[in-house]
Amino acid sequence: MLAQRTLKSLTKAVGVGLHSGQRVELTLRPAPPDTGIVFRRVDLPELVEIAVNATAVTDTRLASTISNGNVKVHTIEHLMSACAGLALDNLYVDITAEEVPILDGSSASFVYLLQSAGIVMQKAPKRFIRVTKPVEVREGEGKNVKWARLDPFHGYKLAFEIEFDHPAVNSTGQRVEFDFGSGQYAREIARARTFGFTKDVEAMRSHGLALGGGLDNAIVMDDVKVLNADGLRYQDEFVKHKILDAMGDLYIVGKPLLAAYSAFRSGHAMNNQLLRALLERTDAWEIVSFEQEREAPQGFTQLAPAW
Repeated sequence: MLAQRTLKSLTKAVGVGLHSGQRVELTLRPAPPDTGIVFRRVDLPELVEIAVNATAVTDTRLASTISNGNVKVHTIEHLMSACAGLALDNLYVDITAEEVPILDGSSASFVYLLQSAGIVMQKAPKRFIRVTKPVEVREGEGKNVKWARLDPFHGYKLAFEIEFDHPAVNSTGQRVEFDFGSGQYAREIARARTFGFTKDVEAMRSHGLALGGGLDNAIVMDDVKVLNADGLRYQDEFVKHKILDAMGDLYIVGKPLLAAYSAFRSGHAMNNQLLRALLERTDAWEIVSFEQEREAPQGFTQLAPAW
């Protein structure tokens, strides 16, 4: 059968939160079959667990935040993207603050951590959410329109288009497609960093956001150019980061999707709206597993290669 996956051993990282600026220690631990991905706040008087699922998302301002009562974990999407990219099913994420460390602003460091710990198969079938009917969410009209959509597909692929009227972004690709079956997540998507504009930083910081952001963990642009001395990692890094984010946001549903995702100017909020719309449409999806690996879509049957 196509089996679930967890880590072989634990692994740790230390960093700062992108928005909080707080120092945080992260410990990634193996978890039993059917656990899913569970964040655990170990800095509190009593440990509090927050299981990842679409309804646990309580804030989508510039990041995806999950909560259990008053206890929160912010900015989970880059780690979740790495878990999706490596098809990792079960994981305990112990964290000593309320925000996942930003590290280098991409999911590459998380991919490295997870692969360094080793990934092992478990004695339980891997379960997918297979989309059987189209589901779409949409906002605005004309120039203000944005949308996100899931269509039936035997596999997992994503297409994303952005629209930023900025010289540095205009000179790169603003649309990209990625097929998970290529096995190239680590090479083609994981290294794409989050990005922002200097003109927005002051406003963001006045609202307690981006306190830990800088040139070492984001692409930063002024009115005309990229300020990072090393430039871009991919020619189309901006839109590839949106694919990275979308993979993380969608994996919050709790199981890998079998679907074709497409989006125009979507973000964390709309991605979560799409998941909730899907779950409400009980006629538009089903839970499936594969008794034989050869029946499963390409990309899920082998461990992803390193870069």
